[in-house]
Amino acid sequence: MNFWQRPLKRSQQFTTQHKPYRFRLNSLKGFVSLTLVGAILSVALAACSGGNSSNSGTETPSASPVAANKSNVEVTLVSFAVTKAAHEAIIPKFVEKWKQEHNQTVTFKQSYGGSGSQTRAVIDGLEADVVHLALAGDTQKIQKAGLIEPGWEKEVPNNGIVSKSVAAIVTREGNPKSIKTWTDLAKDGVKLITADPKTSGVAKWNFLALWNSAIKTGGDDAKATEFVSKVYNNVPLLTKDAREATDAFFKQGQGDALINYENEIVLAKQKGEKVNYIVPDVNISIDNPIAVVDKNVDKHGTREVAEAFVKYLYTPEAQQEFAKLGFRPVDETVAQTKEVKDKFPNVKTLGTVQDYGGWSEIDKKFFAEGGVFDKIQAQKKR
Repeated sequence: MNFWQRPLKRSQQFTTQHKPYRFRLNSLKGFVSLTLVGAILSVALAACSGGNSSNSGTETPSASPVAANKSNVEVTLVSFAVTKAAHEAIIPKFVEKWKQEHNQTVTFKQSYGGSGSQTRAVIDGLEADVVHLALAGDTQKIQKAGLIEPGWEKEVPNNGIVSKSVAAIVTREGNPKSIKTWTDLAKDGVKLITADPKTSGVAKWNFLALWNSAIKTGGDDAKATEFVSKVYNNVPLLTKDAREATDAFFKQGQGDALINYENEIVLAKQKGEKVNYIVPDVNISIDNPIAVVDKNVDKHGTREVAEAFVKYLYTPEAQQEFAKLGFRPVDETVAQTKEVKDKFPNVKTLGTVQDYGGWSEIDKKFFAEGGVFDKIQAQKKR
């Protein structure tokens, strides 16, 4: 039985706050008397209210007690910075659909920021019902903190990956530094803008894209370390997240090149920015997971809606919105449309996280205290 067929646990089903009292009736006469009293009280209350109700929904006599007492529900979504535009397009569609099907109004509290920062915030007490993060390693940290049940990636399609992208290199108009490949970022005199992998998911992906480019073209760890070190020597500042990196490059005019998600660059172009960018033939598959935060949804009573929202994000309707805003869709029916194929350049050699042992190994090797990234930063030329 898959996630979509699985029934809700009894404790997770919607229940009204008013529990029915049980009476022991000693006689039919007592039963009739109670029934008459109840009918009289109902008429009197209706007369006093004048037919008005403070509830936002309209109740009908034929509605079941559960449906009649359904109240509005609020879901807290915590996500990484560059998904904001996509979620703002998708959420109203889900809210409308849920209202039509359940006669219940759903509102969303939304929080966006660097994936690493968002992960720590959830672990430290930000009560997210749903997390959409830049990398599965961040979701696994929330699981290890006891907030998400193990096996979350098997509960949804595509191993929990709901949006995808690749890394792109953005250059100045006319590409005055002649940057065409990853190796050009190591040239003397090139200034590169990227985010900090200690706070940003995109920065980890950027690092992996650079490392992957060296390995996939025949290099070993020593060659990859040498190459990536040269690139980071050309980084004048590390921003907190992908959005800040984009702002530093476009709004503040810093740097000759920017590494960022392809989708972030597509969005900047849609907003009227003049963008010159390259999607290198050797690249990394940037996979972004979605998960329900079990401990919080059970506490808030929002599991039904949160799971439905996650399910909705995999539908062609939602995936089309992701694609419009630059994410490569995970739904094959959407990915194979001419519009989407024309939108995204083909990548010849695509590396994956699994090529490097998964996020636990990657974090330990590259991003932990004293890891490869810290050593590169310590040796950085001043």
